[in-house]
Amino acid sequence: MSLLDDLSQFLEARLEAFLREHPELELRALEEQLREQEADAKRSIGELHTQEQQLKADIWETAQDVQRWHIRIEKVEAAGEHQLAAAAREREAALLRKGNQLWGQMQGIKTRIEQLETLVSQLASKRQEVAARAAQADAQTQAQAKTRTSRSPWDSSDRATYGRGMGADPLEEQFQRWEMDEELEQLKRQMGRP
Repeated sequence: MSLLDDLSQFLEARLEAFLREHPELELRALEEQLREQEADAKRSIGELHTQEQQLKADIWETAQDVQRWHIRIEKVEAAGEHQLAAAAREREAALLRKGNQLWGQMQGIKTRIEQLETLVSQLASKRQEVAARAAQADAQTQAQAKTRTSRSPWDSSDRATYGRGMGADPLEEQFQRWEMDEELEQLKRQMGRP
């Protein structure tokens, strides 16, 4: 098992190093994860709406049953059947309790739907933010690649002085990469990802 653990750690380290060198790929993976979470939340909302509709139908049916038993109570009391009326009142009370339970369940589902809709909105916003950062990282990577390929190998100008038109500043590139990594780590922390 030790060889497998070593190999696994080696591969993870290589992957992390690769992603540090290519932050746009990690951002794209994060964007895809956000897209999947958003789709899952939307699916859950759809399922909850279905449950809510079923509960509404059950509540309506229970309300009709309560009304029917209430009418029966009035009829048997008018006929002087007090024992039958007492049994009918018990049935009416049980139906009212059932209706209250169904109502409570429906309110819980409505609350959950509202929470999920808020989550969907937050996920969509985060996904757009990550997509924008990924596009920025893509552009940065392409610009760096273009700079590397356009720079001639015999260019021996003084690299300590960088200004306009003097070429890419390696220190600037390194700081931009570091800043992008920091932003990515902050996004991960906000999402609760290790």
